[in-house]
Amino acid sequence: MSSVSPGRWRLIPRLFLWAAVLLVMALANTAVEVMDVQRRGDALAAWEPLIWEISSVTVILLTLPLVWWGCRRWPLHEDTWKRRLPVYVLASIGWSLLHVLGMMALRKLAYLGVGASYVDGTGWASRLLYEYLKDVRVFFSFVALEHLMSWLVRRRQGEAHLFAAPEDAPPEAPVVRPQHFLVRKLGKEFLVATNDVEYAQASGNYVNLRVRGQDYPLRTTMAALSTRLDPALFMRCHRSWMVNRRHLRSIEPAEGGDAVLHMADGARVPCSRRQLHALRQVLGAG
Repeated sequence: MSSVSPGRWRLIPRLFLWAAVLLVMALANTAVEVMDVQRRGDALAAWEPLIWEISSVTVILLTLPLVWWGCRRWPLHEDTWKRRLPVYVLASIGWSLLHVLGMMALRKLAYLGVGASYVDGTGWASRLLYEYLKDVRVFFSFVALEHLMSWLVRRRQGEAHLFAAPEDAPPEAPVVRPQHFLVRKLGKEFLVATNDVEYAQASGNYVNLRVRGQDYPLRTTMAALSTRLDPALFMRCHRSWMVNRRHLRSIEPAEGGDAVLHMADGARVPCSRRQLHALRQVLGAG
């Protein structure tokens, strides 16, 4: 099935990229710590700061998908950031707590593996506060980078907007059926006919419009969009999907009473059992 979300680039390459970046930083921090220890004349094995750094990096990588998911689920926009900022602050506290508990557990296991005992001389309250003051900067750096990447991907991919009627147009009816969508892509604007939209998929605060092999994210909800499009042409087949009947080629029954819709471009769109009967009625009447 076709599914492209704004700002979502592939998870595995991203994790490998961040693993490489964080590993280099961990090795650099380890080297600095070892040099500081030698300069002070303290008794510290060279492998100990390496374990400290690697344990921290490991937990960060394991929890990064949670941060990315949160950014997609509650994106920050000009009209939402004030309302959602407290949510991100609370999330930073929870993320820091996971980070501290996870890396402490890994350090204890690593020390046991070499026949030693890991002892943190700092009290838990002081440790949590100290780590949070560092983690909050890391957390919001990841949030900022995720939103930046989301913006860059949308700019390259293109982003759709409902095409507004000119100011001197006659009064609009209570429900206005848009004839076009305005698509902005790489600084250029062009119109996409509503009838050319093959299907649509909900993705967080966006609905991806599929048009001639390209996905254009429209910032709206599926429920709001379905009230604006012509119900004789666009049919809701799933709570997250809507299809243009002109681009529907066949219906394949699936287990549990659901179905799979085969579209003209080869995509397979899910159809829920609840929507299947209504869809067949509409197609039969047409």
